[in-house]
Amino acid sequence: MPELPEVEVVRAGLIPHLVGRRIAAVEVLHPRPVRRHLAGPDDFAATLVGREFAEPRRRGKYLWLPFVDGDAVLVHLGMSGQFRTAEPGLADARNTRVRFSFNDGGHELRFVDQRMFGGLSLSVGGAELPPEIAHIALDPFDPAYSPADVARRIRTRRSGIKRLLLDQTVVSGIGNIYADEALWRARLHYDKPGESLTQRAAVDVLTAARDVMADALDQGGTSFDALYVNVNGESGYFDRSLNAYGQEGLPCPRCGTPIRREAFMNRSSYRCPRCQRRPRKAS
Repeated sequence: MPELPEVEVVRAGLIPHLVGRRIAAVEVLHPRPVRRHLAGPDDFAATLVGREFAEPRRRGKYLWLPFVDGDAVLVHLGMSGQFRTAEPGLADARNTRVRFSFNDGGHELRFVDQRMFGGLSLSVGGAELPPEIAHIALDPFDPAYSPADVARRIRTRRSGIKRLLLDQTVVSGIGNIYADEALWRARLHYDKPGESLTQRAAVDVLTAARDVMADALDQGGTSFDALYVNVNGESGYFDRSLNAYGQEGLPCPRCGTPIRREAFMNRSSYRCPRCQRRPRKAS
């Protein structure tokens, strides 16, 4: 699933293509991406016609497209969901699933999803914050976010620090890539228990997570393949700046020790065995 920087790049890219535009028609080309709309694809399309978009919004990895009437389209990008813009009449990109056209006759918006784990659904009253994601914690770029408060929460938990960084009810937006990069910057092993961290260490790793995601935003996010692109079809380039994630066998940029890949929660975790030493087991 795209992490905060990739979703923010999509959100920002949608602004000039959506704000103030009124929907003329919605075509659902495959029912699966609107499966969360229980009334079915035809009702999903019909209920959106005539609505005007406000500015797209995001919390962590979660994106929604508000309407000026107070409802919103909640977006699940899944592993391969994309928004692309195209002139009316232009052939659809492969795996186009939903097409939006507008009263002004300008560029259409198309939802493309190869694997179809993502989707769109109507969130009634969700323009400010969809109730479906109200349990998601603030992310490090939210004005109300407090790293000190999140650090205190982390220090009450026995779980390893990486599990806590990935827990979207603790802090949102951080996924496997940016957790590994933040832990490398903070020199922490992923299994270091939250309760064993000092307040300063907990704040430091949260600051590292924000910093690495800010760096990724500057480069358009991280793209490893064609499944993540912005609305213009362009890839991000932060994969060229990764220090730990995906760097197995390459020298640590800090000390030269080969980066190690280890199994973690049915995925992989990357660390420097010298800079990020395994925590001692409690006696």
